[in-house]
Amino acid sequence: MYFVYILKSKSTGRHYVGYTNNLQRRLKEHNNGKTRSLVKYIPLEIILVEEYKILKEAREREKQIKSYKSGEAFKKLLNLQPTPSAGC
Repeated sequence: MYFVYILKSKSTGRHYVGYTNNLQRRLKEHNNGKTRSLVKYIPLEIILVEEYKILKEAREREKQIKSYKSGEAFKKLLNLQPTPSAGC
């Protein structure tokens, strides 16, 4: 299983879009400073998760979301999705 996710910085409100096959591990890596570009935005929280069976589909969806990041489509996507459980 592959996951496309959107993170939100608790300190700045900025968003980050990515994909992974292990959501909990990836969130820990982000919040432990393993992603250099996100260090100044820690702590991060997951605000959206989509699940895909095929890696290619996850990559395509990530690319699609990034193409309209911060636009009206991005805002609509965030407003339509329920917040994931805190277990991640």
